[in-house]
Amino acid sequence: MNLTAIKLAYKSMLAQKTRTILTTLGVSIGIAVVITIMSAGRGLDYMVMSQLEAFSPNTITIEVKVPAVKKTSSENAMGMATGITITTLDEKDLEAVQKHPNISAAYGFVMGQSVIKYQNENITSLVFGEGYNMQEVEKFTISEGRFYSEDEENSLAQVAVVGSGAKKLLFGDDTAVGKTIYVKGKPFRVIGAAASRGAIMGMDFDKVVYLPTKTMQKRILGIDHYQEIIAKAIDRDKIAQTVADLEAAVRENHDITNPDKDDFAVNTMEEAAKMLSTVVNGLTFLLVALVCVSLLVGGVGIMNIMYVSVTERTFEIGLRKALGAKRRDVLTQFLWEAVLLTLSGGIVGIILGALLSFAIYLIAIYYKFTWIYAVPVSSIILAVGFSAVVGLVFGMYPAKKAASLDPIVALRRE
Repeated sequence: MNLTAIKLAYKSMLAQKTRTILTTLGVSIGIAVVITIMSAGRGLDYMVMSQLEAFSPNTITIEVKVPAVKKTSSENAMGMATGITITTLDEKDLEAVQKHPNISAAYGFVMGQSVIKYQNENITSLVFGEGYNMQEVEKFTISEGRFYSEDEENSLAQVAVVGSGAKKLLFGDDTAVGKTIYVKGKPFRVIGAAASRGAIMGMDFDKVVYLPTKTMQKRILGIDHYQEIIAKAIDRDKIAQTVADLEAAVRENHDITNPDKDDFAVNTMEEAAKMLSTVVNGLTFLLVALVCVSLLVGGVGIMNIMYVSVTERTFEIGLRKALGAKRRDVLTQFLWEAVLLTLSGGIVGIILGALLSFAIYLIAIYYKFTWIYAVPVSSIILAVGFSAVVGLVFGMYPAKKAASLDPIVALRRE
């Protein structure tokens, strides 16, 4: 390693502090964004996977969908968003699911939104109609009181379980059990409060109010159908066959002979996990690829600054060569300037990227997302390695130009 070349490169950078800082900043921002995006991707992937753990890996869901479109299609999503209502998923389908030998428990699910009132307190909350056996299917814990029973659901009892956040907003630090809340003007006796579940897929489950499914159907929504059926398989190894059996049973109930015209979709947690993980990884890759363009721009900035530096220091280069400096010495000096600029930007970028990643982590935690703070080593290697290559490649041309200057011509330029 030529220490003299490094010292000369360092002194040259110090002589042009403002220029050096601006060039370094361009590189460091690109590196920081790459690290931040990959860190956020890791956190998002962790959040998605951990939130799916709120459901058992053996969970199977049957949800309604727009007929003749794929369950993951934009047509289905747009149809549901614009108010298309599918009313064919009903009690007959639930009974077929419950009878399957590989299903341990299943229940129908409906959802709505309502203003929840208690004395002078009003909150707008999602209201879930969940089956009495919900705890046999999902990971759901009661922190106070109890969950409603089968008899209470079948008798359309007006009882409710409140999420921990709804409990806090309505009752403060008081106990929830025994209180009477009003859902769409109808009184419901609170019999339990749920332990905190946090946000799942961006939805704050702590503010949800839970009612028995049949009570929700008859007394609140005035419907007979379900929006979804949620079931738990006994043997995970037989889930694929179970899904095929359930699809056949529901098609028979709905008089569907062509699978392309299904008005329902059967999903598993494993399928959902793979799909969401693929989406997250694909999005992260796309964003990183786009940010790498900014690193190329930073490389162009290095080349531009080095080219200006060569022009400004023509006399110095000619003097050095006249005093015996070899072409290799000049080339090495200017390459080291490009490398030092890149390394400076890399160090600043790593620190800035780590700080930005931590800021995203704090924001995610504040909004109750399950998030982890992680700066992947691969992101540092990718960002710094890519920028180093860019710095060397874009620094090579100005360095070669400086090294090839004729000393006599260079001295005359002064």
